[in-house]
Amino acid sequence: MDEELRSVTERLRQESGGSAAFDALLATGDLDELAEVLSAPGQPLWARELAAFRLGRAGDRRAFESLVLLLNHRDPPRCAGAAHALARLGDPRTARAAAALATNELRVAYALHPVRLLVVLRAPESVPALITTLERRLRPHDPYRRVALACVEGLGALGDDRARRVLTEALAHPALAEAAVYALARLPEGKRTG
Repeated sequence: MDEELRSVTERLRQESGGSAAFDALLATGDLDELAEVLSAPGQPLWARELAAFRLGRAGDRRAFESLVLLLNHRDPPRCAGAAHALARLGDPRTARAAAALATNELRVAYALHPVRLLVVLRAPESVPALITTLERRLRPHDPYRRVALACVEGLGALGDDRARRVLTEALAHPALAEAAVYALARLPEGKRTG
Protein backbone atom coordinates (compact mmCIF):
# COMPACT_ATOMS: atom_id res chain seq x y z
CA MET A 1 0.00 0.00 0.00
CA ASP A 2 1.54 3.34 -1.03
CA GLU A 3 1.68 6.34 1.29
CA GLU A 4 -1.18 8.30 -0.29
CA LEU A 5 -3.51 5.28 -0.21
CA ARG A 6 -2.53 4.59 3.42
CA SER A 7 -3.16 8.21 4.40
CA VAL A 8 -6.58 8.35 2.74
CA THR A 9 -7.74 4.99 4.06
CA GLU A 10 -6.63 5.71 7.64
CA ARG A 11 -8.40 9.09 7.64
CA LEU A 12 -11.59 7.67 6.14
CA ARG A 13 -11.54 4.64 8.46
CA GLN A 14 -11.64 7.09 11.39
CA GLU A 15 -14.45 9.11 9.77
CA SER A 16 -16.47 5.94 9.25
CA GLY A 17 -16.00 4.89 12.86
CA GLY A 18 -14.31 1.70 11.66
CA SER A 19 -17.58 0.43 10.21
CA ALA A 20 -18.06 -2.86 8.38
CA ALA A 21 -19.29 -0.82 5.41
CA PHE A 22 -15.90 0.86 5.24
CA ASP A 23 -14.09 -2.49 5.29
CA ALA A 24 -16.36 -3.83 2.54
CA LEU A 25 -15.82 -0.77 0.36
CA LEU A 26 -12.07 -0.96 0.85
CA ALA A 27 -11.95 -4.68 0.06
CA THR A 28 -14.15 -4.79 -3.02
CA GLY A 29 -12.58 -5.20 -6.42
CA ASP A 30 -15.86 -4.48 -8.21
CA LEU A 31 -15.57 -1.11 -9.94
CA ASP A 32 -19.31 -1.05 -10.66
CA GLU A 33 -19.99 -1.39 -6.94
CA LEU A 34 -17.66 1.54 -6.25
CA ALA A 35 -19.30 3.63 -8.98
CA GLU A 36 -22.74 2.89 -7.52
CA VAL A 37 -21.66 4.51 -4.23
CA LEU A 38 -21.07 7.77 -6.11
CA SER A 39 -24.65 8.00 -7.34
CA ALA A 40 -26.61 6.24 -4.59
CA PRO A 41 -28.59 8.62 -2.34
CA GLY A 42 -27.73 8.93 1.34
CA GLN A 43 -24.10 7.86 1.10
CA PRO A 44 -21.80 9.47 3.69
CA LEU A 45 -18.96 11.66 2.44
CA TRP A 46 -16.30 9.17 3.56
CA ALA A 47 -17.90 6.46 1.38
CA ARG A 48 -18.13 8.70 -1.67
CA GLU A 49 -14.55 9.83 -1.21
CA LEU A 50 -13.21 6.29 -0.81
CA ALA A 51 -15.13 5.09 -3.87
CA ALA A 52 -13.98 8.05 -6.00
CA PHE A 53 -10.39 7.70 -4.83
CA ARG A 54 -10.26 3.98 -5.65
CA LEU A 55 -11.96 4.46 -9.02
CA GLY A 56 -9.61 7.31 -9.91
CA ARG A 57 -6.56 5.26 -9.08
CA ALA A 58 -7.98 2.46 -11.23
CA GLY A 59 -8.38 4.86 -14.18
CA ASP A 60 -12.18 4.66 -14.14
CA ARG A 61 -13.51 7.98 -15.44
CA ARG A 62 -16.80 7.62 -13.61
CA ALA A 63 -14.92 9.12 -10.67
CA PHE A 64 -14.10 12.38 -12.46
CA GLU A 65 -16.93 14.63 -11.23
CA SER A 66 -16.69 13.44 -7.63
CA LEU A 67 -12.91 13.89 -7.59
CA VAL A 68 -13.18 17.42 -8.99
CA LEU A 69 -15.67 18.30 -6.24
CA LEU A 70 -13.27 16.86 -3.64
CA LEU A 71 -10.35 18.78 -5.20
CA ASN A 72 -12.26 21.97 -4.39
CA HIS A 73 -13.20 20.92 -0.85
CA ARG A 74 -12.36 23.11 2.16
CA ASP A 75 -10.62 20.18 3.89
CA PRO A 76 -6.98 20.00 2.60
CA PRO A 77 -6.57 16.23 3.10
CA ARG A 78 -9.61 15.63 0.86
CA CYS A 79 -8.10 17.94 -1.77
CA ALA A 80 -4.76 16.14 -1.60
CA GLY A 81 -6.34 12.71 -2.02
CA ALA A 82 -8.46 13.91 -4.93
CA ALA A 83 -5.43 15.48 -6.64
CA HIS A 84 -3.54 12.21 -6.28
CA ALA A 85 -6.41 10.19 -7.80
CA LEU A 86 -7.00 12.73 -10.58
CA ALA A 87 -3.33 12.60 -11.56
CA ARG A 88 -3.70 8.84 -12.07
CA LEU A 89 -7.15 8.96 -13.66
CA GLY A 90 -6.00 9.92 -17.14
CA ASP A 91 -9.14 11.89 -17.97
CA PRO A 92 -8.50 14.62 -20.57
CA ARG A 93 -10.90 16.95 -18.71
CA THR A 94 -8.71 17.00 -15.59
CA ALA A 95 -6.31 19.79 -16.60
CA ARG A 96 -9.14 22.09 -17.68
CA ALA A 97 -10.97 21.50 -14.39
CA ALA A 98 -7.82 22.03 -12.31
CA ALA A 99 -7.04 25.23 -14.23
CA ALA A 100 -10.58 26.53 -13.62
CA LEU A 101 -10.26 25.84 -9.89
CA ALA A 102 -6.76 27.31 -9.63
CA THR A 103 -7.80 30.56 -11.31
CA ASN A 104 -11.17 31.00 -9.56
CA GLU A 105 -10.66 34.02 -7.31
CA LEU A 106 -13.77 33.14 -5.29
CA ARG A 107 -12.13 29.83 -4.28
CA VAL A 108 -8.47 30.89 -4.11
CA ALA A 109 -8.22 29.71 -0.50
CA TYR A 110 -8.60 26.18 -1.88
CA ALA A 111 -6.33 26.58 -4.94
CA LEU A 112 -3.18 24.96 -3.52
CA HIS A 113 -3.95 21.40 -4.61
CA PRO A 114 -5.29 22.35 -8.06
CA VAL A 115 -2.05 24.30 -8.62
CA ARG A 116 0.06 21.32 -7.58
CA LEU A 117 -2.03 19.01 -9.76
CA LEU A 118 -1.45 21.24 -12.80
CA VAL A 119 2.31 20.87 -12.28
CA VAL A 120 2.03 17.08 -12.14
CA LEU A 121 -0.16 16.98 -15.26
CA ARG A 122 2.16 19.17 -17.39
CA ALA A 123 -0.83 19.89 -19.64
CA PRO A 124 -1.17 22.80 -22.09
CA GLU A 125 -3.41 24.53 -19.50
CA SER A 126 -0.81 24.29 -16.73
CA VAL A 127 1.54 27.21 -17.43
CA PRO A 128 -1.13 29.80 -18.37
CA ALA A 129 -3.20 28.92 -15.28
CA LEU A 130 -0.19 29.12 -12.95
CA ILE A 131 0.87 32.44 -14.46
CA THR A 132 -2.64 33.88 -14.02
CA THR A 133 -2.90 32.64 -10.44
CA LEU A 134 0.54 33.95 -9.51
CA GLU A 135 -0.09 37.37 -11.10
CA ARG A 136 -3.13 37.79 -8.84
CA ARG A 137 -1.13 36.72 -5.77
CA LEU A 138 1.47 39.45 -6.34
CA ARG A 139 -0.95 42.15 -5.21
CA PRO A 140 0.00 43.97 -2.00
CA HIS A 141 -1.10 42.20 1.21
CA ASP A 142 -2.37 39.09 -0.58
CA PRO A 143 -3.02 36.48 2.13
CA TYR A 144 -2.50 33.41 -0.09
CA ARG A 145 1.29 33.08 0.02
CA ARG A 146 1.22 29.27 0.01
CA VAL A 147 -0.68 29.35 -3.27
CA ALA A 148 1.77 31.92 -4.68
CA LEU A 149 4.75 29.84 -3.58
CA ALA A 150 3.26 26.71 -5.16
CA CYS A 151 2.84 28.65 -8.42
CA VAL A 152 6.45 29.87 -8.35
CA GLU A 153 7.80 26.41 -7.61
CA GLY A 154 5.50 24.84 -10.20
CA LEU A 155 6.48 27.29 -12.93
CA GLY A 156 10.12 26.50 -12.21
CA ALA A 157 9.43 22.77 -12.43
CA LEU A 158 7.57 23.23 -15.72
CA GLY A 159 10.48 25.23 -17.15
CA ASP A 160 8.44 27.24 -19.64
CA ASP A 161 9.89 30.59 -20.68
CA ARG A 162 6.42 32.20 -20.74
CA ALA A 163 6.75 32.35 -16.94
CA ARG A 164 9.88 34.54 -16.97
CA ARG A 165 8.06 37.88 -16.60
CA VAL A 166 5.85 36.86 -13.66
CA LEU A 167 8.71 35.04 -11.93
CA THR A 168 10.85 38.18 -12.29
CA GLU A 169 8.03 40.18 -10.67
CA ALA A 170 7.91 37.62 -7.84
CA LEU A 171 11.53 38.50 -6.97
CA ALA A 172 10.23 41.71 -5.37
CA HIS A 173 8.21 39.72 -2.81
CA PRO A 174 10.38 38.55 0.12
CA ALA A 175 8.29 35.43 0.78
CA LEU A 176 8.72 34.35 -2.85
CA ALA A 177 12.13 35.71 -3.82
CA GLU A 178 14.27 32.66 -3.03
CA ALA A 179 11.92 30.29 -4.84
CA ALA A 180 11.66 32.72 -7.77
CA VAL A 181 15.46 32.81 -8.15
CA TYR A 182 15.52 29.02 -8.26
CA ALA A 183 12.57 28.88 -10.68
CA LEU A 184 14.14 31.43 -13.03
CA ALA A 185 17.36 29.41 -13.05
CA ARG A 186 15.36 26.42 -14.34
CA LEU A 187 13.98 28.28 -17.36
CA PRO A 188 15.64 27.73 -20.75
CA GLU A 189 18.60 30.02 -21.47
CA GLY A 190 18.69 32.52 -24.32
CA LYS A 191 14.96 33.11 -24.64
CA ARG A 192 14.60 36.30 -22.68
CA THR A 193 11.28 38.04 -23.15
CA GLY A 194 10.65 41.70 -22.57
